[in-house]
Amino acid sequence: MAINWFPGHMHKARKDIKKVMPQMDLIIEVLDARIPFSSENPLVPALRQDKPVIKILNKADLADPQVTRQWQAWLEQEEGVRTLALQHKQRKEALGILQMARDMTPARDQERRAIRVMILGIPNVGKSTLINTLAGRTIAKTGNEPAVTKSQQVIKLPDNILLYDTPGFLWPKLSPPACGYRLAVTGAIRSAVLEFDEVALFAVEYLRDHHPEVLQERYKLDTLPEDGVALMDAIARQRGFIARGGIPDLHKVSEVILNEYRAGTLGRISLETPALIEQEQAELAAAEAAKAAQDPSSD
Repeated sequence: MAINWFPGHMHKARKDIKKVMPQMDLIIEVLDARIPFSSENPLVPALRQDKPVIKILNKADLADPQVTRQWQAWLEQEEGVRTLALQHKQRKEALGILQMARDMTPARDQERRAIRVMILGIPNVGKSTLINTLAGRTIAKTGNEPAVTKSQQVIKLPDNILLYDTPGFLWPKLSPPACGYRLAVTGAIRSAVLEFDEVALFAVEYLRDHHPEVLQERYKLDTLPEDGVALMDAIARQRGFIARGGIPDLHKVSEVILNEYRAGTLGRISLETPALIEQEQAELAAAEAAKAAQDPSSD
């Protein structure tokens, strides 16, 4: 699935972030613990340069805890990066971010000047909820639809910290292609810009390959068809989602599968591991190298 989604307000957000970034002491990037790589914005490293970063693996209660630990170790290999896995309503743990911010900016005169922290995150990753937790009051609007935050704002936090909130924004091209699917499965991309049934098919095929027992138990299936569409047909028939003419209602079953995954009804399931991402990146690099070798204009 090729998604090129870069609305005007996200282009403006990128320009605004680039403008104020030199003033920042530290960056907080909120990631989805189920897809830490796919929800990580590749524009951020170039924008932040050598500033320290706290990467929050949010919604950890929906992700496989063992896989989340693997991601924390993988991410913290980068210099200046620390991680924190957060579950829903973990206010005490979330407030630990403030102390982490102070610890990671020891060179600043924190008594005389506020620590300036920018918080970044793709749409629907829980950034606004985290901001409200850190501030101890409702400041940022929350919602289940992506791209709720539309403009930049500055929030005064305890411990003499100024938090610069930014609109969630994606990047011009999602690569490898599976990243786009994973973002769509978790709800980071609006349904209007993708094929709903195609996203559910990706989710079902991933679950069949990595968590077959989940599909069998949840949807009461004795066996799992190897073909993804046939598998969705089987789930539709089991749930009674039949359209006119006895045809399985794939849109209805797609809706159920995605909603149940996003709500955690299917269990704590991560959609990517460091090993899987490294494999995908190697395959993408090999494909691009092969394409360049066949292109006469590359000489």
